[in-house]
Amino acid sequence: MKVFGIAGYSGSGKTTLLEKLIPQFTERGLTVSVIKHAHHGFDIDRPGKDSYRHREAGASEVLLSCNDRWALMRERREAGDVTLSELLCRLAPCDLVLIEGFKQEPVPKLEVYRPENGKPPLFPERNDIVAVATDADIATTLPKLPLNDVAAIASFIIASLQLPERSC
Repeated sequence: MKVFGIAGYSGSGKTTLLEKLIPQFTERGLTVSVIKHAHHGFDIDRPGKDSYRHREAGASEVLLSCNDRWALMRERREAGDVTLSELLCRLAPCDLVLIEGFKQEPVPKLEVYRPENGKPPLFPERNDIVAVATDADIATTLPKLPLNDVAAIASFIIASLQLPERSC
C-alpha cells in the first residue's frame, strides 16, 4: 500500500479535496482507503443502542455489521495516542491510503494552503510536504498545483508514488 497525506490547517479544504480526489483515483482503477485523524474524541455509536451498551459494559471491541458495511470500534481506555502505523495495519490491502491529519507523521504530503485562513504555510517547516495545492501566488521551489485542478493533483500523486493506472 502506498500512503500519501493531505495536510493543512482547519478550514483549508482538505476534506473537500479528498472527496474530489477519491473518484479520480477509482476511475483510474485504483483501490483507495482513507484514514482521518480527529483532534477531538468522537463516537459513531449512540447511547442506548446495544453496541454502545456493550462498550460501556467493558467490551474492548464491538463490530457492527449489516449487508452493506461493517464497522469495528476499539476502545483505547488505557492506551496512549494511536499511531498511523497501528491504523495502517488494520486496513485491508489497497493501492493507496490517503491520510487526512497526522501532520507529524513522516509520509509524503500535499499541503492545501489558503492564505485567507490567516495561518502561515506548513511547507517551510516540513520536509515531507512534496507539493502545495493553492491558488495563491507563493514563493516555493515545490510543485505548486492549482487548488481546483483535481485531475492534475491526482496525476501528481500517482506519478510521485509511481502507482500503476489500470483501465476499468
